Amino acid sequence: MRGRRSVSGRKGWAAMSWAGPEDIFLSTSLASYLDKKLLVLLRDGRKLLGVLRSFDQFANVVLEGACERVIVGDLYCDIPLGLYVIRGENVVLIGELDLEREKLPAHMICVSVAEIRRAQKAERDATDLKGSMRKRMEFLDLD
Repeated sequence: MRGRRSVSGRKGWAAMSWAGPEDIFLSTSLASYLDKKLLVLLRDGRKLLGVLRSFDQFANVVLEGACERVIVGDLYCDIPLGLYVIRGENVVLIGELDLEREKLPAHMICVSVAEIRRAQKAERDATDLKGSMRKRMEFLDLD
């Protein structure tokens, strides 16, 4: 059996690489977003806005002028983050923002960071209460 030369130049089987031809398309598509304002949705549900300045083959991205957009009901707040590095495994979705249509609906109210944090806490507490009430009622078996 004849061996092939690996990437390192030594004789043997070619070393496996995580980067394949399909990864080139990922890089190319992100390249088209360079210097454009993006929305990045993360695995934990956060939404980040910023200008894409750099990326690599793992979809790690660098956003300049980044902010986190927090929305609770009809309230929202853009929390400034500055230059932000995002690990690629945490990225769910990346999309370009249409600067002409970036405005939120008229019913949305911009509030301070402190106010949005209070609203987030109230929303979390309500969700926790609903969950604990459901657990307390499980024994009834209403079916």
